[in-house]
Amino acid sequence: MNEFTEEELPGGPGEGTRAVRAGLPEPVKHEPTLPGPVFAAHFHLPGEPTGPYTYGRDENPTWTHLEGAIGELEAPGRDGVETLVFASGMAAISAVLFSQLRAGEAVVLPDDGYQVLPLVRAQLEAYGVEVRTAPTAGDAQLEVLDGAKLLWIESPSNPGLDVCDIRRLVEAAHARGALVAVDNTLATPLGQRPLELGADFSVASGTKQLTGHGDVLLGYVTGKTGEPMAAVRRWRKIVGAIPGPMEAWLAHRSIATLQMRVDRQNATAMAVAQALRGRPEVTGLRYPGLPDDPSHKVASQQMRRYGCVISFTLSTRARAERFLEELRFVEEATSFGGVRSTAERRGRWGGDAVPEGFVRLSVGAEDPEDLVADVLRALEESAR
Repeated sequence: MNEFTEEELPGGPGEGTRAVRAGLPEPVKHEPTLPGPVFAAHFHLPGEPTGPYTYGRDENPTWTHLEGAIGELEAPGRDGVETLVFASGMAAISAVLFSQLRAGEAVVLPDDGYQVLPLVRAQLEAYGVEVRTAPTAGDAQLEVLDGAKLLWIESPSNPGLDVCDIRRLVEAAHARGALVAVDNTLATPLGQRPLELGADFSVASGTKQLTGHGDVLLGYVTGKTGEPMAAVRRWRKIVGAIPGPMEAWLAHRSIATLQMRVDRQNATAMAVAQALRGRPEVTGLRYPGLPDDPSHKVASQQMRRYGCVISFTLSTRARAERFLEELRFVEEATSFGGVRSTAERRGRWGGDAVPEGFVRLSVGAEDPEDLVADVLRALEESAR
Protein backbone atom coordinates (compact mmCIF):
# COMPACT_ATOMS: atom_id res chain seq x y z
CA MET A 1 0.00 0.00 0.00
CA ASN A 2 1.14 3.56 -0.60
CA GLU A 3 -1.42 5.37 1.55
CA PHE A 4 -1.78 5.20 5.32
CA THR A 5 -4.96 5.96 7.27
CA GLU A 6 -5.60 6.61 10.92
CA GLU A 7 -7.69 3.42 11.00
CA GLU A 8 -4.77 1.34 9.76
CA LEU A 9 -2.23 2.89 12.10
CA PRO A 10 -3.67 5.00 14.93
CA GLY A 11 -1.80 8.28 14.93
CA GLY A 12 -0.31 7.49 11.54
CA PRO A 13 2.94 5.69 10.75
CA GLY A 14 6.31 6.81 12.06
CA GLU A 15 8.53 9.00 9.93
CA GLY A 16 10.87 6.15 9.06
CA THR A 17 8.00 3.95 7.92
CA ARG A 18 6.53 6.79 5.91
CA ALA A 19 9.85 7.61 4.24
CA VAL A 20 10.52 3.97 3.34
CA ARG A 21 7.08 3.44 1.81
CA ALA A 22 6.19 6.91 0.54
CA GLY A 23 4.93 7.05 -3.02
CA LEU A 24 5.05 3.33 -3.71
CA PRO A 25 2.35 2.09 -6.10
CA GLU A 26 -0.03 -0.74 -5.26
CA PRO A 27 1.93 -4.01 -5.40
CA VAL A 28 1.69 -6.12 -8.54
CA LYS A 29 2.76 -9.75 -8.47
CA HIS A 30 6.21 -10.30 -9.99
CA GLU A 31 6.78 -6.55 -10.39
CA PRO A 32 9.38 -4.51 -8.45
CA THR A 33 8.12 -2.63 -5.41
CA LEU A 34 9.55 0.59 -6.87
CA PRO A 35 9.10 0.49 -10.66
CA GLY A 36 12.10 1.49 -12.72
CA PRO A 37 12.34 4.86 -14.50
CA VAL A 38 9.99 5.37 -17.43
CA PHE A 39 11.89 6.77 -20.41
CA ALA A 40 9.24 8.15 -22.73
CA ALA A 41 8.88 11.31 -24.79
CA HIS A 42 5.42 10.26 -25.93
CA PHE A 43 2.81 7.66 -24.96
CA HIS A 44 0.47 5.45 -26.97
CA LEU A 45 -2.74 7.47 -27.44
CA PRO A 46 -5.47 5.77 -29.45
CA GLY A 47 -8.64 7.86 -29.65
CA GLU A 48 -9.12 10.89 -27.43
CA PRO A 49 -6.19 11.72 -25.07
CA THR A 50 -8.16 11.34 -21.84
CA GLY A 51 -5.57 9.49 -19.73
CA PRO A 52 -2.94 10.93 -17.38
CA TYR A 53 0.09 10.51 -19.65
CA THR A 54 0.22 12.14 -23.07
CA TYR A 55 3.60 13.80 -23.60
CA GLY A 56 6.86 13.68 -21.71
CA ARG A 57 7.02 17.38 -20.87
CA ASP A 58 3.64 17.24 -19.12
CA GLU A 59 3.70 14.09 -16.99
CA ASN A 60 5.72 10.95 -16.38
CA PRO A 61 4.85 7.92 -14.20
CA THR A 62 8.23 8.16 -12.46
CA TRP A 63 7.49 11.76 -11.50
CA THR A 64 4.08 10.71 -10.23
CA HIS A 65 5.57 8.23 -7.75
CA LEU A 66 8.18 10.76 -6.57
CA GLU A 67 5.65 13.58 -6.25
CA GLY A 68 3.44 11.31 -4.19
CA ALA A 69 6.35 10.43 -1.92
CA ILE A 70 7.36 14.04 -1.31
CA GLY A 71 3.74 15.04 -0.73
CA GLU A 72 3.37 12.34 1.94
CA LEU A 73 6.39 13.77 3.76
CA GLU A 74 5.54 17.47 3.38
CA ALA A 75 1.85 17.10 4.25
CA PRO A 76 1.18 13.64 5.72
CA GLY A 77 -2.47 12.65 5.82
CA ARG A 78 -3.58 15.94 4.32
CA ASP A 79 -5.96 16.20 1.38
CA GLY A 80 -5.97 19.02 -1.17
CA VAL A 81 -2.19 19.16 -1.50
CA GLU A 82 -0.08 18.43 -4.58
CA THR A 83 3.62 18.29 -5.40
CA LEU A 84 5.41 19.14 -8.63
CA VAL A 85 9.02 18.13 -9.28
CA PHE A 86 11.50 20.19 -11.28
CA ALA A 87 14.93 19.89 -12.83
CA SER A 88 16.61 21.76 -9.95
CA GLY A 89 15.93 23.76 -6.85
CA MET A 90 16.31 26.98 -8.81
CA ALA A 91 13.78 25.75 -11.36
CA ALA A 92 11.31 25.23 -8.51
CA ILE A 93 12.06 28.64 -6.98
CA SER A 94 11.70 30.37 -10.34
CA ALA A 95 8.44 28.56 -11.06
CA VAL A 96 6.79 29.96 -7.94
CA LEU A 97 8.13 33.49 -8.29
CA PHE A 98 7.53 33.95 -12.00
CA SER A 99 4.16 32.20 -12.08
CA GLN A 100 2.68 34.27 -9.25
CA LEU A 101 4.03 37.76 -9.91
CA ARG A 102 3.10 40.34 -12.53
CA ALA A 103 4.48 43.74 -13.48
CA GLY A 104 3.49 46.34 -10.91
CA GLU A 105 3.21 43.82 -8.06
CA ALA A 106 5.60 43.49 -5.13
CA VAL A 107 7.45 40.57 -3.59
CA VAL A 108 9.34 40.40 -0.29
CA LEU A 109 12.56 38.37 -0.33
CA PRO A 110 15.10 37.72 2.44
CA ASP A 111 18.30 39.72 2.00
CA ASP A 112 20.33 36.96 3.68
CA GLY A 113 19.02 33.98 1.72
CA TYR A 114 20.26 31.71 -1.02
CA GLN A 115 23.09 33.26 -2.99
CA VAL A 116 21.27 33.19 -6.34
CA LEU A 117 18.35 35.29 -5.07
CA PRO A 118 20.06 38.56 -6.12
CA LEU A 119 20.09 37.26 -9.70
CA VAL A 120 16.41 36.41 -9.37
CA ARG A 121 15.79 39.90 -8.03
CA ALA A 122 17.42 41.48 -11.06
CA GLN A 123 15.23 39.44 -13.40
CA LEU A 124 12.05 40.21 -11.48
CA GLU A 125 12.84 43.91 -11.58
CA ALA A 126 13.50 43.67 -15.31
CA TYR A 127 9.93 42.36 -15.63
CA GLY A 128 8.55 45.30 -13.65
CA VAL A 129 8.11 43.54 -10.30
CA GLU A 130 8.96 45.54 -7.19
CA VAL A 131 11.39 43.62 -4.96
CA ARG A 132 11.69 44.43 -1.27
CA THR A 133 14.19 42.75 1.05
CA ALA A 134 14.73 42.40 4.77
CA PRO A 135 16.71 40.06 7.04
CA THR A 136 15.31 36.75 8.25
CA ALA A 137 16.10 37.34 11.92
CA GLY A 138 13.64 39.20 14.10
CA ASP A 139 10.81 38.68 11.59
CA ALA A 140 12.08 41.82 9.88
CA GLN A 141 10.22 41.01 6.66
CA LEU A 142 7.03 42.12 8.41
CA GLU A 143 8.20 45.71 8.12
CA VAL A 144 8.08 45.70 4.30
CA LEU A 145 5.07 43.44 3.79
CA ASP A 146 2.25 45.92 3.16
CA GLY A 147 0.91 45.69 -0.38
CA ALA A 148 3.06 42.72 -1.39
CA LYS A 149 1.65 39.90 -3.53
CA LEU A 150 4.10 37.25 -2.30
CA LEU A 151 6.31 36.75 0.75
CA TRP A 152 9.34 34.50 0.30
CA ILE A 153 10.75 33.02 3.51
CA GLU A 154 13.99 31.09 3.93
CA SER A 155 14.19 29.61 7.42
CA PRO A 156 16.75 28.60 8.50
CA SER A 157 18.56 30.99 6.19
CA ASN A 158 21.55 29.90 4.16
CA PRO A 159 24.34 30.34 5.15
CA GLY A 160 23.70 32.43 8.29
CA LEU A 161 21.21 30.00 9.90
CA ASP A 162 18.84 32.68 11.16
CA VAL A 163 15.26 31.63 11.82
CA CYS A 164 12.00 33.58 11.66
CA ASP A 165 8.58 32.85 13.15
CA ILE A 166 6.90 31.31 10.11
CA ARG A 167 3.43 31.17 11.68
CA ARG A 168 3.57 34.84 12.59
CA LEU A 169 4.74 35.92 9.15
CA VAL A 170 2.17 33.72 7.40
CA GLU A 171 -0.69 35.16 9.46
CA ALA A 172 0.47 38.70 8.77
CA ALA A 173 0.91 38.04 5.04
CA HIS A 174 -2.47 36.37 4.64
CA ALA A 175 -4.15 39.21 6.52
CA ARG A 176 -2.71 41.53 3.87
CA GLY A 177 -3.75 39.29 0.99
CA ALA A 178 -0.27 37.95 0.20
CA LEU A 179 0.76 34.39 -0.59
CA VAL A 180 3.64 32.81 1.31
CA ALA A 181 6.36 30.48 0.04
CA VAL A 182 8.92 28.88 2.36
CA ASP A 183 12.25 27.53 1.16
CA ASN A 184 12.45 24.30 3.15
CA THR A 185 15.72 23.02 1.69
CA LEU A 186 17.84 23.15 4.81
CA ALA A 187 15.19 21.78 7.18
CA THR A 188 13.75 19.03 4.92
CA PRO A 189 10.17 17.81 5.49
CA LEU A 190 11.39 15.84 8.50
CA GLY A 191 12.68 18.98 10.15
CA GLN A 192 9.87 21.37 9.30
CA ARG A 193 6.53 21.32 7.48
CA PRO A 194 5.77 24.79 6.13
CA LEU A 195 2.23 23.94 5.02
CA GLU A 196 1.35 22.92 8.58
CA LEU A 197 2.64 26.33 9.64
CA GLY A 198 0.18 27.95 7.20
CA ALA A 199 2.36 28.57 4.14
CA ASP A 200 0.91 28.28 0.65
CA PHE A 201 4.04 26.74 -0.89
CA SER A 202 6.89 24.62 0.44
CA VAL A 203 9.77 24.85 -2.01
CA ALA A 204 13.07 22.99 -1.85
CA SER A 205 16.14 21.80 -3.63
CA GLY A 206 15.98 18.03 -3.61
CA THR A 207 19.65 18.12 -4.57
CA LYS A 208 20.55 18.54 -0.91
CA GLN A 209 19.57 16.40 2.09
CA LEU A 210 16.30 15.09 0.65
CA THR A 211 18.24 12.85 -1.73
CA GLY A 212 21.49 13.10 0.20
CA HIS A 213 24.07 11.49 -2.08
CA GLY A 214 25.30 14.43 -4.14
CA ASP A 215 24.38 12.76 -7.43
CA VAL A 216 21.01 14.29 -8.37
CA LEU A 217 19.86 17.79 -9.31
CA LEU A 218 16.20 18.17 -8.40
CA GLY A 219 13.67 20.63 -7.03
CA TYR A 220 10.04 20.54 -5.97
CA VAL A 221 7.07 22.66 -4.99
CA THR A 222 4.36 21.37 -2.64
CA GLY A 223 1.25 23.47 -2.22
CA LYS A 224 -2.47 23.59 -1.71
CA THR A 225 -4.46 22.47 -4.74
CA GLY A 226 -5.90 25.51 -6.48
CA GLU A 227 -5.09 28.27 -8.93
CA PRO A 228 -1.67 29.20 -7.45
CA MET A 229 -0.41 25.61 -7.88
CA ALA A 230 -2.12 25.37 -11.28
CA ALA A 231 -0.07 28.41 -12.30
CA VAL A 232 3.12 26.69 -11.12
CA ARG A 233 2.19 23.64 -13.19
CA ARG A 234 1.58 25.80 -16.28
CA TRP A 235 4.97 27.44 -15.77
CA ARG A 236 6.69 24.07 -15.64
CA LYS A 237 4.99 23.06 -18.87
CA ILE A 238 5.80 26.30 -20.67
CA VAL A 239 9.43 26.50 -19.56
CA GLY A 240 10.06 22.76 -19.68
CA ALA A 241 12.00 22.74 -16.41
CA ILE A 242 11.40 19.04 -15.87
CA PRO A 243 13.57 16.35 -14.25
CA GLY A 244 14.79 13.36 -16.20
CA PRO A 245 13.16 10.05 -15.27
CA MET A 246 16.46 8.64 -14.02
CA GLU A 247 16.97 11.58 -11.67
CA ALA A 248 13.41 11.25 -10.42
CA TRP A 249 13.85 7.52 -9.80
CA LEU A 250 17.15 8.02 -7.98
CA ALA A 251 15.54 10.67 -5.80
CA HIS A 252 12.64 8.39 -4.89
CA ARG A 253 15.01 5.55 -4.08
CA SER A 254 17.07 7.86 -1.85
CA ILE A 255 14.07 9.12 0.13
CA ALA A 256 13.70 5.67 1.68
CA THR A 257 16.76 6.35 3.87
CA LEU A 258 15.89 9.99 4.63
CA GLN A 259 14.90 9.50 8.24
CA MET A 260 18.01 7.45 9.06
CA ARG A 261 20.28 9.95 7.33
CA VAL A 262 18.63 13.00 8.88
CA ASP A 263 18.72 11.60 12.40
CA ARG A 264 22.39 10.61 12.10
CA GLN A 265 23.44 13.89 10.51
CA ASN A 266 21.47 16.04 12.96
CA ALA A 267 22.88 14.22 15.97
CA THR A 268 26.42 14.52 14.65
CA ALA A 269 25.92 18.18 13.78
CA MET A 270 24.95 18.81 17.39
CA ALA A 271 28.08 16.97 18.56
CA VAL A 272 30.32 19.02 16.28
CA ALA A 273 28.62 22.28 17.29
CA GLN A 274 29.06 21.47 20.97
CA ALA A 275 32.73 20.65 20.38
CA LEU A 276 33.23 24.05 18.75
CA ARG A 277 31.61 25.98 21.61
CA GLY A 278 34.19 27.81 23.64
CA ARG A 279 37.01 27.28 21.16
CA PRO A 280 38.98 30.55 21.23
CA GLU A 281 39.66 30.53 17.49
CA VAL A 282 35.97 30.13 16.63
CA THR A 283 33.61 33.11 16.59
CA GLY A 284 30.05 33.55 15.40
CA LEU A 285 29.19 29.87 15.85
CA ARG A 286 25.65 29.17 14.64
CA TYR A 287 23.55 26.03 14.93
CA PRO A 288 19.83 26.33 15.76
CA GLY A 289 19.98 23.25 17.96
CA LEU A 290 22.34 24.85 20.47
CA PRO A 291 20.33 26.17 23.45
CA ASP A 292 22.23 29.48 23.41
CA ASP A 293 21.92 30.02 19.64
CA PRO A 294 19.98 33.21 18.80
CA SER A 295 17.59 31.15 16.67
CA HIS A 296 17.00 28.33 19.13
CA LYS A 297 13.83 29.58 20.83
CA VAL A 298 11.88 30.17 17.63
CA ALA A 299 13.37 27.14 15.90
CA SER A 300 12.30 24.85 18.75
CA GLN A 301 8.70 26.04 18.33
CA GLN A 302 8.42 25.15 14.65
CA MET A 303 11.18 22.66 13.82
CA ARG A 304 11.36 18.98 14.77
CA ARG A 305 15.02 18.72 13.75
CA TYR A 306 17.59 21.48 13.43
CA GLY A 307 19.44 20.46 10.30
CA CYS A 308 22.92 19.29 9.42
CA VAL A 309 24.57 22.66 8.68
CA ILE A 310 26.83 24.59 11.05
CA SER A 311 28.45 27.94 10.39
CA PHE A 312 31.29 29.75 12.16
CA THR A 313 34.05 32.23 11.50
CA LEU A 314 37.82 31.92 11.79
CA SER A 315 40.04 34.96 12.19
CA THR A 316 41.23 35.36 8.61
CA ARG A 317 40.73 34.08 5.10
CA ALA A 318 44.10 32.31 5.28
CA ARG A 319 43.21 30.60 8.57
CA ALA A 320 39.93 29.35 7.10
CA GLU A 321 41.70 28.05 4.00
CA ARG A 322 44.27 26.19 6.12
CA PHE A 323 41.49 24.69 8.22
CA LEU A 324 39.73 23.35 5.12
CA GLU A 325 42.96 21.94 3.73
CA GLU A 326 43.66 20.05 6.96
CA LEU A 327 40.29 18.27 7.09
CA ARG A 328 40.48 14.56 6.23
CA PHE A 329 36.85 13.46 6.45
CA VAL A 330 35.30 16.62 5.03
CA GLU A 331 35.30 17.45 1.33
CA GLU A 332 35.55 20.99 0.00
CA ALA A 333 32.33 21.47 -1.97
CA THR A 334 29.62 24.09 -2.30
CA SER A 335 26.59 21.90 -1.68
CA PHE A 336 25.25 20.59 1.62
CA GLY A 337 23.11 17.81 3.05
CA GLY A 338 25.01 14.82 1.67
CA VAL A 339 26.13 11.68 3.47
CA ARG A 340 29.74 12.84 3.03
CA SER A 341 30.55 15.95 5.04
CA THR A 342 31.42 19.08 3.06
CA ALA A 343 32.68 22.52 3.94
CA GLU A 344 33.63 25.72 2.22
CA ARG A 345 34.74 29.27 2.83
CA ARG A 346 31.63 31.07 1.63
CA GLY A 347 33.41 34.34 0.92
CA ARG A 348 35.17 32.80 -2.08
CA TRP A 349 31.96 33.16 -4.12
CA GLY A 350 31.05 36.72 -3.22
CA GLY A 351 27.43 37.72 -2.81
CA ASP A 352 27.00 36.61 0.82
CA ALA A 353 27.45 39.26 3.50
CA VAL A 354 29.85 37.13 5.54
CA PRO A 355 33.41 37.63 6.84
CA GLU A 356 36.33 36.32 4.80
CA GLY A 357 36.92 33.58 7.37
CA PHE A 358 33.29 32.39 7.43
CA VAL A 359 32.95 28.61 7.07
CA ARG A 360 29.79 26.65 6.25
CA LEU A 361 30.11 23.04 7.37
CA SER A 362 27.61 20.40 6.27
CA VAL A 363 27.74 17.38 8.55
CA GLY A 364 27.47 13.99 6.88
CA ALA A 365 26.93 10.45 8.10
CA GLU A 366 30.46 9.69 9.27
CA ASP A 367 30.97 8.38 12.80
CA PRO A 368 30.49 11.34 15.17
CA GLU A 369 33.72 10.76 17.07
CA ASP A 370 35.71 10.65 13.83
CA LEU A 371 34.22 13.87 12.53
CA VAL A 372 34.59 15.75 15.81
CA ALA A 373 38.22 14.65 16.12
CA ASP A 374 38.90 15.65 12.51
CA VAL A 375 37.42 19.12 12.95
CA LEU A 376 39.30 19.79 16.19
CA ARG A 377 42.57 18.48 14.74
CA ALA A 378 42.16 20.70 11.66
CA LEU A 379 41.59 23.71 13.92
CA GLU A 380 44.79 22.97 15.77
CA GLU A 381 46.79 22.39 12.60
CA SER A 382 45.46 25.58 10.97
CA ALA A 383 47.02 27.64 13.74
CA ARG A 384 50.56 26.58 12.76
